[in-house]
Amino acid sequence: MSLTAAQIERVPAWCWIAPLCALGLVFGLLFGGWAERAPVLLALAAALLLATVFAAVHHAEILALRLGEPLGSIVLALAVTIIEVALIVSLMLSGKAGAETLARDTVYATVMLVLTGIVGACLLLGGVRHHEQSFRLDGATSALSVLGTMTVLSLILPDFTRTTTGPTLSPVQLTVVGLVSVALYATFLYVQTTSHRDYFAPADDSPDTEDIRPTSRRSLISLALLVAALLAVVLLAKALSPALEGVVSGAGLPPAFVGVVIAAIVLLPESLAALRAAKANRLQVSLNLALGSALATIGLTIPIVGFVALYLGLPMELGLPPTEVALLLLALYISGISLATGRTTVLQGAVHLGICAVFLTLAAFP
Repeated sequence: MSLTAAQIERVPAWCWIAPLCALGLVFGLLFGGWAERAPVLLALAAALLLATVFAAVHHAEILALRLGEPLGSIVLALAVTIIEVALIVSLMLSGKAGAETLARDTVYATVMLVLTGIVGACLLLGGVRHHEQSFRLDGATSALSVLGTMTVLSLILPDFTRTTTGPTLSPVQLTVVGLVSVALYATFLYVQTTSHRDYFAPADDSPDTEDIRPTSRRSLISLALLVAALLAVVLLAKALSPALEGVVSGAGLPPAFVGVVIAAIVLLPESLAALRAAKANRLQVSLNLALGSALATIGLTIPIVGFVALYLGLPMELGLPPTEVALLLLALYISGISLATGRTTVLQGAVHLGICAVFLTLAAFP
C-alpha cells in the first residue's frame, strides 16, 4: 500500500461510515423483521457488505504497516477466524437441518478457497504483472506442513476411525485432535512471530513499504474499525443467508453451496488484501495472508466448535465424502509443488485456479 504519511493518518469517511451503517442495518435485519417486510433492504445490505469489505481491507493494511510482517497478516487472519467461529456456533445452536456438517463444510470451503482461489489468483496476477515473483521458501513450507497435518487429522481421519460410526470422532479422539491442532497452531505462531520471524518477512527483492508507520492513535482507530467491519461482514452474511438459501434452492443448487458462498464472503477482506500485495510485487505478504487464514481456520475453528459441541451435546460430522477428500488432497499436493522453489510464474496460478474451478463446479453440481 503506497500511501504518504498524511494519507495514512487520515481516516477516510467511508471507512468508518460503511461499517457503522452496516452494523445498524444488521440489527434491523436480524431482530426487527425488516427482511420480511422490505426486500429492498436486502439489496442495501449487499451493497453495504461490499463497502464494508473494502473498509476492512483498508484498516487491515494500516495495522500491517504499524506492526510489520508477519504480525499484520496475523491480525486479519485471527479476527476473521474468531468471528467465523461465532457464526458457526450460532448456526449450530439453531438446530436447523445440516447443522451437524456446518463446521466441516465451512472449514473445507475456506481451505479450498484459500489454497486454490486466493493463492491461485495471487500467483496469476503477480506473474502477469511482474513475470516472476519470489518469496521465502522456509516460511511457505512451514505453513504447508502444519496445514496439511491439521487438515488430514480434522477432515479426513474421521472417515477411517472405528470407535464411532460415520464420519465422526469419539469425544476422546475429538479432544486429542483439537488439542493437537491448537498446539500446532500456537507453535507455528511462535515460529512466525518470534523464533524464525525472518522466514515470513518480505523477500530481499520485494519493495520495502514499511518505512512509514502509522501512529498509535491511528492504529487503535483502525483496529476498532476493523473489528466492527469484520463483525458487520459476518452478521450481514448471516442476515442475508435466508434470501441466499432461497436463491440457491431456486437455482437447483445443493444446500451446501450456501456455505461456500458465505465462506467466500468471510474471506473477501483477506482476498482483496492478498491480491493488492501480489499486484505490488509483495508475494510474501500475499502468502502470509492466505496461508495464515487457512491455518487459523483449521487450527482454531475445529477445536473450538468441537469443544462446544462436546459440552452442549451437539452432533458434529467432520469426515469429508470421497470426492471432497480427493480435491483436498490434490490442493495440498499442488500447493506443495507450486511453493517448493521460492519463485512462481503464471503457470502455478493457472493450475491452482483450475482446481478452484473444479471445486466450485462440484460444489454446485455434485
